Amino acid sequence: MGQLVSQLSEQTSRLVRDEMRLAQKELQQSVKHAGIGAGMIGAAGLLAVLGLATLIAGAVAALALVLPVWASAVIVAAVLFVVAGIAAAVSRKQAQEVPPPTNEALDSVKMDIDEIKAARHGSRT
Repeated sequence: MGQLVSQLSEQTSRLVRDEMRLAQKELQQSVKHAGIGAGMIGAAGLLAVLGLATLIAGAVAALALVLPVWASAVIVAAVLFVVAGIAAAVSRKQAQEVPPPTNEALDSVKMDIDEIKAARHGSRT
């Protein structure tokens, strides 16, 4: 009987270690893919900003065909500021509609922390 318990303990330990190694490998692969994906999103965002800057320069150049260059640049800048103001107003309205965290969620987290502390010290609440 003692040998069976010893084998069970040994096999359980081995199983847990193997599962931990497998989880670690899977996590490393996931993190690698997430890093590559984040880098690609960053590159795409940069290229989109550069494309937008090129379109803005094109708008200034198009208006410069009928107006002085300085006037074309001022008009395009004014339009951009108006669009930015509208976007800021919409985002501010959306941010104000975010509800504060509920007390229930905070209380639940506090209870979890208290239980973990109690378990570490060998007592129960």
